[in-house]
Formats: sequence, C-alpha cells, structure tokens
Amino acid sequence: MNTAGHSKATAPRGLELTPFRGLRYDPDRVGSLAAVTSPPYDVVVRPDGLHHLQSADPHNIVRLILPEAATPGTRNAQAAETLRRWRSEGVLTADPEPGLYVYEQRDGDGLVQRGIIGALRVSDPDEQLVLPHEDVMAHIVADRADLMRATSANLEPLLLTYRGDDGDGSATVTSGLIERTAEQPPLLATTTEDGVHHRLWSVTDPADLTAVREEIAGRQTLIADGHHRWATYRRLRAEHASPSPWDHGLVLLVDTARYPLRVRAIHRLLHHLPVADAVAALDGHFRVRRLDVPTADAMDALADAASAGNAFLLAGDGAFHLVDRPDPELTARTIPADRPVAWRTLDATVLHATLLDHVWRIPDSPAHIAYIHDTAATVEKAERDGGTAVLMHPVHEDIVRDLARQGVMMPRKSTSFGPKPASGLVLRALDL
Repeated sequence: MNTAGHSKATAPRGLELTPFRGLRYDPDRVGSLAAVTSPPYDVVVRPDGLHHLQSADPHNIVRLILPEAATPGTRNAQAAETLRRWRSEGVLTADPEPGLYVYEQRDGDGLVQRGIIGALRVSDPDEQLVLPHEDVMAHIVADRADLMRATSANLEPLLLTYRGDDGDGSATVTSGLIERTAEQPPLLATTTEDGVHHRLWSVTDPADLTAVREEIAGRQTLIADGHHRWATYRRLRAEHASPSPWDHGLVLLVDTARYPLRVRAIHRLLHHLPVADAVAALDGHFRVRRLDVPTADAMDALADAASAGNAFLLAGDGAFHLVDRPDPELTARTIPADRPVAWRTLDATVLHATLLDHVWRIPDSPAHIAYIHDTAATVEKAERDGGTAVLMHPVHEDIVRDLARQGVMMPRKSTSFGPKPASGLVLRALDL
C-alpha cells in the first residue's frame, strides 16, 4: 500500500475545499429530477423502499449507490457499467468548468438549509480538522470502498457541519456568498416526494472560490452524516500515491451557526428478541410501563422521560413499553468508567453497554440488529417479524460536538442529522 505524500509533515494545514466538475442528470433525458434522486444509501434500508425508487425512473441513482446482483463483485461491476453507460448516453453530463455548488433544501415547516458542496481534502485524524463522533462498521466501509473503486466516483456527498461565526453571530464571506447566490436562477430545482424543495447553483468565479477556500481553511468540521463514507475516503486515499483524485472526497458543508440542523434518533430493530422476552429480562433492572396509545403520544412520553434520564420505547407486540430509571448499580457495573460523564449517560451508551451486552446479550452485528431512521418503519417491521423495536430519543448537537472535540466516539448510529443531502443532484467522477 502506497501512502506517499500523506505524512503529517508534508500535508497542507487547514481544510482544503476545492472546486470540481459536477456530473449531473440531463433533465431532458430523465422523467424528472425528483424521480432520479434518493435518500443517502444507508437511509434506504427496506427492500420496498429500494424497489419503489427503482420503479420511479430507470435512471434512479439507487442503481448506482445500491446496485442489486447476486454477489458484491457483480453488484459493483454492474454499478460501474451503469455509470459508464449513462455517461456515454448523455443521461449524466459533466458541467463545463469546475465550481463549488450552493445547495438549498426547504421544507413545508419553514426549515431552510443551505451549504456548499465541494471536494474536500481527506485529512488525517491527528489534524483535528474533520471530527467524527461515531465508530464505523468495518464491513460497511469495505463495501463502500469496493463500490467507489469500481465506479471511480463519489456518488453522494457526506454532510459536514462547522461554525462560521466564531460564536459572535456575525456574517461570513461564505454565508454572504451563499445568500447572494440563492437569489439567482438555479442550475436545477426539484421537489422530492417527501415535500422537500431542492435547488442547486454553481459558483465558478475565481475570486469567490478563493474567498471561500481561505475562510473554510480556518474551520473545524463535525461529521454530521457519512462516517462510513469518510472512513472510505481515508482508506482509498491511502491506497493511491499522492497527488491523486482520491486525495479529496465529495462533501456538503453547512454552517450551523447560520442554518442549524435537526438532530433525530436512529432506532434499533432486534431481529430475534420477542418483545415479551425483552420486557421480562428487564425485571428489577429498569422500570417498564405499558402504553396503549398512538405512536405520536408514545414518542411524547419518551421525550418526557428522557428529560429526566435514560429512557427507551420498546414496540413490536401492538403496544409500547416505556423503559426508564435504570438501576444505578447495574449501569455502574456495565458502563466503562474511563469516559466523560456525558458519554456514560448517553442513551445509546446505556442501550449498548447495559441492555444489549449485559441484559439481553445480543451481539452488535447485522444478523441481530438493524439500524432504521424511520419510527413507523421500525415498529412495523418488528410487528411483522416478531422482533423488538427499540425507539430512541435524539441527542443534542452540542453534546455531540463537545464529545467529538474531546476525541470521544459515541456508540455507532447514535444520531441522525438532517435534512440530509439528496443523492443524485451532483456526483463527482474522478476522471473529470
């Protein structure tokens, strides 16, 4: 493996966001831009969701990010051939000159999120430039790396956040550019079936690109969504002698001082544990209360309980079971004491260290646990399959950022920041 050019001594300092020639769908060659987009690959967890997207348009991006075939090698080869064919047919075309891309998402509840899409230099952890807050699963990183190698492309941006105002609420060069750009006619505009409006602009003026690059260079970012893709970028960069296109990876940077993200929980589905067994095992360890109420009311009860301490909802048998008030002696015995209090008291920490490892004795592997973003989908699958849905309450962003700055990893899949960028609006082919 060649790691030439990646030592700490020779790597440039600071974030390095560079323009690229975006690869985008030709709207005249597809049914609609909305019909070819998709949520990020790890949000499309159900086969019915995948097949729904595939049927929306024969050129939907899921055929690249989640190809279907009998073996992993065949899947990746199929994605590579599909990408090659779509480019040769003009379904996907490259923009004429390199640029950064201003991206806006707007929903019906008044949320507006704007950020900059670009190719970010892949930095080493000791540079403290891109802060992860969750561990990754090796098999997912390997899978994404195989797909990126086969396609020689970054097919969807990961989501990074930063604070642009130095804490004083002041406007920045980048935020000013974003807001001026958003007043201009966009390259594309579409509304996806979830009701979110998407707009994209290209920024190619050399002075603007320089101003953004210089300002971003002084920032530190948090990975909000895309830990596995960032780990994949790092693996692929290490495999290629520098300089190479693999030195950079596709990202969306959002200034959360200007555009705060929403933080939602990621739920767990325990495939082989019936709810009755899960509840019975909690006797004497947690308080458990049965709730025969609609989902919205049960989630409200979870929020109330979570404000006072660790709390979870179990579902899968037609009711909800509110689990809270863990036995302090049990948590003290099962949770590592060499971490900050904020980590030891996370719901995800208690779930994994105390409930999964000690009480239920369930290994954290795909054969036993699925991670699902959608509440209703988690409950429905648990009821259909006879498993247990464990519904979580979200963590506040400040806690996530503080732990990341301390270099403390949260349990995997602890948070879901959003709105996430839609996949399929702009791709980065490494040969452009």
